[in-house]
Amino acid sequence: MKFLRLFFLLVVILALNELASANKSGKSQPVWLKDTIIKLDPVKDRKLLRGNKSSIDTIRKDTTKRDTTKKDTVAKNPGELTEITTAKADDSTVYDKEHQVGYLYGNARVTYGDFELDADYIRVDQKTHLVFASGRIDPKTHRYKGRPISKMGKDDKPMTADSLYFDYKTKKAHVYNGSTEQDGNFVSGGQIKKLNDSEFAYHNVLYSTCDKPYPYTDFGIVITKGIAEKKRIISGPAYMEIEGVPLPFAIPFGFFPKPDTRTSGFILPTFGEDATLGFYLRNFGYYFGINDYMDFTTQETLYSKGSFESTNTARYIKKYKYQGGLTFSYGQHYYGLEGDPPQRDFNIQWQHSQDANAHPGTTFSASVNAGTSSYYSNNPGATNYNPQAIVQNNLHSSIAYAKSWEGTPFNFNASMTHSQDLARKTITLELPTFSFNMATINPFDSKDRVGPQKWYQRITVGYSLQGKNAVTAVPESELFSKETLTKRLQNGFQHQIPVGFNQTLLKFFQFNVSANYNERWYLQTYRKRYARGSLSGIDSMIVDTVPGFRRVGDYSMSAGFSTKIYGIMQFKGKLKAIRDVITPNISFSYRPDYSSLSYAYNQVAVSNATVPFQASYNRYSIFDGTPYGGPSGGRQAGLSFSVDNTIEAKVRPSAKDTSTQDKKIPILQGLSASTFYNFAADSFRLENISLSGHTALFNQKINVSFSGILDPYVTKVYDTVANNQVYRVARRFDHYTFQDGRLPFLTNFNLTMGGSLNSASFHPASTNTAAAVPGTSAQTMTVQQADRLALLNSDPSAYIDFNIPWNVSMSYSFNYSNSHILTTTTNTLQLNGDFSLTPKWKIQYSTNYDIKANQFTMTSFNIYRDLHCWDLSFQWVPFGYYRSYNVTLKVKATILQDLKLSKRKDYYNNF
Repeated sequence: MKFLRLFFLLVVILALNELASANKSGKSQPVWLKDTIIKLDPVKDRKLLRGNKSSIDTIRKDTTKRDTTKKDTVAKNPGELTEITTAKADDSTVYDKEHQVGYLYGNARVTYGDFELDADYIRVDQKTHLVFASGRIDPKTHRYKGRPISKMGKDDKPMTADSLYFDYKTKKAHVYNGSTEQDGNFVSGGQIKKLNDSEFAYHNVLYSTCDKPYPYTDFGIVITKGIAEKKRIISGPAYMEIEGVPLPFAIPFGFFPKPDTRTSGFILPTFGEDATLGFYLRNFGYYFGINDYMDFTTQETLYSKGSFESTNTARYIKKYKYQGGLTFSYGQHYYGLEGDPPQRDFNIQWQHSQDANAHPGTTFSASVNAGTSSYYSNNPGATNYNPQAIVQNNLHSSIAYAKSWEGTPFNFNASMTHSQDLARKTITLELPTFSFNMATINPFDSKDRVGPQKWYQRITVGYSLQGKNAVTAVPESELFSKETLTKRLQNGFQHQIPVGFNQTLLKFFQFNVSANYNERWYLQTYRKRYARGSLSGIDSMIVDTVPGFRRVGDYSMSAGFSTKIYGIMQFKGKLKAIRDVITPNISFSYRPDYSSLSYAYNQVAVSNATVPFQASYNRYSIFDGTPYGGPSGGRQAGLSFSVDNTIEAKVRPSAKDTSTQDKKIPILQGLSASTFYNFAADSFRLENISLSGHTALFNQKINVSFSGILDPYVTKVYDTVANNQVYRVARRFDHYTFQDGRLPFLTNFNLTMGGSLNSASFHPASTNTAAAVPGTSAQTMTVQQADRLALLNSDPSAYIDFNIPWNVSMSYSFNYSNSHILTTTTNTLQLNGDFSLTPKWKIQYSTNYDIKANQFTMTSFNIYRDLHCWDLSFQWVPFGYYRSYNVTLKVKATILQDLKLSKRKDYYNNF
């Protein structure tokens, strides 16, 4: 053993002598770093062999975080590397004078003209004009890191590779296992040679929609040999590949365009079968890329039994100005028996929005959804079989324009609205409605006033002009008829002038007085008459439209007091106090009686008197049915009573609360009661009592609101006989229930509860990464903990977060109605939300449960899986009339958005 130790010591001494003699002779014997060519399989990557730097007799400088910005950093020969601008490395830089080779270790960077290169290791050989770059294997994580990232031109995309060669004279390059983007698609793997500024040679590269070098889920085409130019890729033999598995689909040659501008093209269809309409080709069409501001898409669906659907969409955008889209859809379906006429439907949708900064003070927006009432039920594919869209009962549209003048109290609004009842098949249009408003001003106040306002300076005046042109509840089939446009089109104008005054009296009472004047202008009014020869009891009423300008005005006045009453109860213990704030309000209002026949607009329609029947009559106003109506009948002179309560508690802070401030908890955010007593009425002077309230529970997470109506008068129910049947009849008496010792009768009551919860409510996000580690902070972490945290921050993909984000929204509704004869109740619960099993899996759900009927209604599930380059979605309605499912697998890339696989069972195939 001693002999062996002596032998190794002798070898070391001789080696040191040889190195010393070599240094004295001025010659260098460098140990070369082997070129590591990274293969396609990263598992087989070899570790980079960094030579024994002590054996290199060259200039060596340990430059931690060294940054040399001068041009002459590696090049010494002015005829060689004259365009190099920077060369730096964080670890060390070594230069071999004899062989004119420079080595850069650790986060190295070299720029040469418009060529930029970053890598963990870079070697520059001035004799052969070659730059070699590669990464290295991290000894801790055993992952290949520091891959070269290069950019060869201002307009080129960066390229990541395992290793590469670059000739800085010819500007040619050879890249191994590279990855780069090509106009929304990605080229990765294999070998890439840069032939010149605009051509590349490909060998065994993957042309894919996935941006990962080694996609675990991808759809791509392996190009065994090919040439890539600026606007096209010309390939030799190529085959398809999914998840790294080759498919038996190959082509001997191919052509892949790479347009740099918007391009038109065909949209591929999907195939399938419908149990009612037959086989189909769905959504095939053409895309027109008109220009950078507008495009147009047309898609058609054909069925083997004669039905078809057409959807045409135009989109437009002008940056910083406006954007929107217009869609027109038409469908013709044969759902009936053979020989029956087809069902024709159409739908128009228009969305337009304006940038708020485009025209300050002016806004314009549009949201239009109109069409036939049966469009969504006959064309479920238009909304991708969305149950909520299929069962909707109303369609609404609005086009609005608003203008305000800065520095003035004036503003103008105009809108066109559309409301469509799909169940009744009626349409209500307002074409258009406008208003010109002046905000309330103090006409007797002075801008230069000093001191408090005098009583007359508190008087306010406003003005509003409204106009409307509308048709109401017109059947769809009669909307565009001549009679609708000439007789059913209603128009009118309304002027409103409110005058007000308010003053605080005796420090605690708020006194207010108001007067309102309304005047209405109409271009047509209505007359009623009985048909000739009609009989009393079975008379037919005829309404005539009379053109001509008519006006009518009315006024009303009111005055009232309001104040606040505070009640506080003090406690000992955690509950410190409960405060009740009562806000009573009493006011007197007056309005004249406009129902007298002395006014010309109040008339009577009388039928012909016949034997044995008597004549019948009907009082009416010629303004009945007009947009703003006429003055309401009956004189009103009475008192309005209302009271509002708010209750809140004050709780002492807990021992863990460092703020030492009392916490306020609302118990009842509002409880209101109101009624009106009319002294001028002949009977039933007291109106029904209205109750309402709202509050929030569980730290404002669940909102609760309720309302009800109480009838203060006695109602009795009698039996009567008509048409040989017994009926129950309710009769109301002018007699209060409390006179009989009873409470007012509850005729209506509704209760709603709703709220939403999510994972963030229970696990607030932490802004400090160190705080995520229990029991640690930036100041108290140990060296080992700091190293682990630094490793986690440098490689987040090595950490798996098992926290499941979730969201739940719930609403409960209870309605009660009692007419003394019939009592009806509804009791429903609605639940919807979503949760993520993993960052790639998301499940959405929605259901309604009828508690009274003890059954679920309209339940649906949506399951989504992010496959990186693909999307997998599953829509399922498990039971009910709209029972159906739909499974779709499609590519994410926009250029391949029509490449998808679908399997569905539609709801109308259940029968």
